[in-house]
Amino acid sequence: MARILAIDYGQKRVGLAVTDNLQIIATALDTIHSKDVIKYISDYIKCETVELFVVGFPKDLHNKPTDATKYVEAFIKHLGKAFPNISVVKIDERFTSKIAFRTMIDGGLKKSDRRDKSMIDKISAVIILQSYLEQRQNEKNRIE
Repeated sequence: MARILAIDYGQKRVGLAVTDNLQIIATALDTIHSKDVIKYISDYIKCETVELFVVGFPKDLHNKPTDATKYVEAFIKHLGKAFPNISVVKIDERFTSKIAFRTMIDGGLKKSDRRDKSMIDKISAVIILQSYLEQRQNEKNRIE
């Protein structure tokens, strides 16, 4: 099986997470500058097979687009042009940053380490990917 790559896109930084080859476990991959994301993914795909991109999609509490939505939509279009053979799935990313920050606290990270926004972006990407994997499993269980 190929991997699934999750993307928590931001205008400055992009958090990335990836599954194992069996698509069971989501693991943080990296946080990179947004201008470098397509090259980074291209280099990654040269070493690993990726069958799907899961992109965190921003919505507000009323399920409406946010200010960030237009940037993510533009990024998804760019991603589709750069990698036309890899499908893209959008996943609701509401509260992922808060959950990531809470995860850092619960994990015992020092306050100085919790200020590292790149860490929050990576953990957010893992949460987005794990959410996708759980949704997929739930759909599979309903069908059976």
